[in-house]
Amino acid sequence: MKKKAVEIKLQNGLEARPVAMLVQVASKYESKIYLEAAGKKVNAKSIMGMMSLGLDIGDQVTVTAEGADEEEAADAIESYLIGA
Repeated sequence: MKKKAVEIKLQNGLEARPVAMLVQVASKYESKIYLEAAGKKVNAKSIMGMMSLGLDIGDQVTVTAEGADEEEAADAIESYLIGA
């Protein structure tokens, strides 16, 4: 299992379109991927789950990936959230 603490640096936070893009990034990987913030943990491959977090620029999240490609999955999610 791979865990990373990430600060969101996307200019507009995670509104509908950026959430949809994040779900697309997460869906490319076999691993189970979760984002956790403010005591709430959701599946990164679920648009509704991700929207329920209400994340914004500057928020801290923990990315957890578990599976065969967990390292690549966690890195890809981190890169997306920091706007790289």
